[in-house]
Amino acid sequence: MRLTKSTDIALRIAMRLAVIGDRGDAPTTREVAAAVDVPYTHAAKVVSKLQHLGAIEARRGRGGGLTLTDMGRTASLGRLVRDLEGVHDVVGCEDGPGCPLRGGCRLRGALHTAQEAFYTSLDPLSINDLVEPPTGPLLISLSPRPPG
Repeated sequence: MRLTKSTDIALRIAMRLAVIGDRGDAPTTREVAAAVDVPYTHAAKVVSKLQHLGAIEARRGRGGGLTLTDMGRTASLGRLVRDLEGVHDVVGCEDGPGCPLRGGCRLRGALHTAQEAFYTSLDPLSINDLVEPPTGPLLISLSPRPPG
């Protein structure tokens, strides 16, 4: 199973906010995008999604910035990844001309079970768990790339 690029970016942004939030910083979307080395436009879409899920708070204007919410810090990583990925089958049995095995195939069920096992393995973890050393200190050391 492979996660979407959007989910990867969301997890990196949440992890970055978890470690810098401990220092009282509230970076802008542009600053976080630079620190995790993703294009600003991608980061802005992901920040919007994370905000909609209640994982981050985004404030505009002077004194604004991004902060990870308590829910964003402690929620099940499996739940967060499920929400970011959306519900879909591992294979597109209903796509295109349709699979001739659709009526009696056991593969689709087996793949669904494997997908759920993947998410279940993430359920006991949270963003806080992901930023334990050595990851947290490494994330703190990341500095935005120079402009241009």
